[in-house]
Amino acid sequence: MVTTQGRRLAILIALVLVMAITRIHLSLLHHDVRDASWAVFFLAGFWLRGSARWVFPLLMVEAVLMDYLVIHGQGIDFWSHYCVSVAYWFLIPSYFTLWMGGSLLARYTSGLNVRTLGLAVLALVLSVTACYVISNGSFYWLSGSVPAPRSLGAWWENLGDWYLPFAETTAMYVGVGAVLHVLALQLARVRQHNDLTNLPR
Repeated sequence: MVTTQGRRLAILIALVLVMAITRIHLSLLHHDVRDASWAVFFLAGFWLRGSARWVFPLLMVEAVLMDYLVIHGQGIDFWSHYCVSVAYWFLIPSYFTLWMGGSLLARYTSGLNVRTLGLAVLALVLSVTACYVISNGSFYWLSGSVPAPRSLGAWWENLGDWYLPFAETTAMYVGVGAVLHVLALQLARVRQHNDLTNLPR
């Protein structure tokens, strides 16, 4: 979606910083700061479409590193933490669904209009839902942290308990990203208009 290399690098740096700050929950921040990781992967897919081969792995490494720092900072061995199990590997496909949601939105976006808004909502809801089902399902069925007996009914109840908080947080951060995107487009149009107006005649 963003074409110039300088802008793409600036966006990547901003997204890396946002995920680092919110995922690690630095002591300088209020304890209610919510993790922006899901939104970061979605927005990265949108703004940095075509760079999945190196940007997505970079963001995944950052996410794992932040988790390691948080867990290690609690004095717990990373591999013995209840969140780290064979299910932890499923974060890769779950986060990739967010990347693909943003990337597909960028592919089919055609300017600032109602159609684009509808596509954005649809892409966000579908990718967040897929990410949540994969991450929650793998944790529930594979992690060993959920006490037996397990059942589809209990999993469905668990899905319902946590879906809205994750979806709301992601939508909040993506909404901020959307506002910044619109402002940047408008600013670029104003600059382009001024440049054309100031051309020598």
